[in-house]
Amino acid sequence: MIRVQGVDFEPGAEIDKLLHGRTAVGGVASFIGVVREDPRGPALRAMTLEHYPGMTERMLAAIEQEANRRWNLSASLIIHRYGRMVPGDRIVLVVTAAPHRQAALESCQFLIDWLKTKAPFWKCEETEEGEQWVEAQVRDDVAAAKWQTEPAAN
Repeated sequence: MIRVQGVDFEPGAEIDKLLHGRTAVGGVASFIGVVREDPRGPALRAMTLEHYPGMTERMLAAIEQEANRRWNLSASLIIHRYGRMVPGDRIVLVVTAAPHRQAALESCQFLIDWLKTKAPFWKCEETEEGEQWVEAQVRDDVAAAKWQTEPAAN
């Protein structure tokens, strides 16, 4: 299940809703991405995420479908926010549930890595020095590249 929304989410409530009635789940993995300041740079006032409605949802659905193809998942959830957020605000929630923990953990990391590099979001940071669009990071591409090979059967 995917959702792209401007409003905040409650991680615990979302996980409870996703798992309700799923008694064959043996492992649940989750990740919450949060707006953070870089202590090496100018103070962050806010971050604005922009996206193309329709295109973004299709890409997130394709990424989620790929995770479900690679791992035996009982359920998965991606919630990604857009709009203006301040340091400490939640940006993204990724949850995977599977009969076994390894599939849950690996698929969650896969989703995070691919969302960071393939999801069509654009980030603009507001600092005390002005606004600046954030460029893609090489470290994110390196993290996503490790998923070019298929995981071992689970």
